[in-house]
Amino acid sequence: MSEALLLRSDSQGICTLTLNRSDAYNALSMELMQAISTELDQIKDDIEVRTVIIKGGGKGFCAGHDLKQMMDAGEEAYYQSTFETCSEMMQRIINLPIPVIAQVHGVATAAGCQLVASCDMAVCADNARFATPGVNIGLFCSTPMVALTRALAPKHAMELLLTGDLMSAERATEIGLVNWSVAAAKLDQLTLELAEKIASKSRKTLSIGKQAFYQQTQQPLSDAYQYCSKVMTDNMMENDAQEGIDAFIGKRKPVWSHR
Repeated sequence: MSEALLLRSDSQGICTLTLNRSDAYNALSMELMQAISTELDQIKDDIEVRTVIIKGGGKGFCAGHDLKQMMDAGEEAYYQSTFETCSEMMQRIINLPIPVIAQVHGVATAAGCQLVASCDMAVCADNARFATPGVNIGLFCSTPMVALTRALAPKHAMELLLTGDLMSAERATEIGLVNWSVAAAKLDQLTLELAEKIASKSRKTLSIGKQAFYQQTQQPLSDAYQYCSKVMTDNMMENDAQEGIDAFIGKRKPVWSHR
C-alpha cells in the first residue's frame, strides 16, 4: 500500500481506509484503485477485522475517475483497463466477508457515487452532495449504473443518471443511497458508533449473512427461501451460533471465536 494514496488504521476490529488524494478530490486513479483492491484482499483474510470504513481525506469523499490521467493515456486499451480495474474493486467490496461502511463528506460523484452505492451501508454529512454527472460531458455513467440499480429503485437511479445534477444529502437519504445524514461535526462519531456496533458481532455470522444477502437478491422468491433455509441450517451448526444461543439462554455476554 502506498501511504501517499491510501491510509489504513485499525482499532478494535474496525479498519478505516482513507482515500488520500486530497489535491484531486480523491479521484480514482489507476494506482489508487489498485491500492484499495490490494488492501481489501488483505482484509479479507484478516480475522481481526470485522468492519471496514471507507472515507476520503481533504475536502471531499471522491470525485470519480481521474479523467486527466485517462485523457493523458488516450488509448482505448487504457480506458478498458481503467473501467475493468474499477469494476473489480467494487466487486471486492461486495464480496468482502465483512460489512463496509462509506463515510461521506463533500462530494461523491461518478465512480465516487458508485463507491458509496457499492458499500453495504453509508453515512454522510448533511452538506454532502452526490451525482453521476457523466451525461453532462458526453460520457454516460454506465459502470456506476450497475451499483446504483442494485442499491436504488429504478426511477431513483435514473434520476441521478439522466439529470447529472448534484443531489443533496437529504434527498440521498430519502431514496436510500445513504442510511443517515448528520451534521458534519458528528459524522466521525456516528460512523464510528455504527462500526463499533457491527464489529461487536461474530465475524463468521457477519460473513454468512452478507454473502446470503447478496445471493438471495438475485433469486426468485421460492429459490431465495430455499437457499436461505439451508444457510440458516448451516449457520446453526457454527460454533458462534451455538455460543450465541447458549449465552442468550444463560443471560450472559457471548464470547465469539469469529470462526
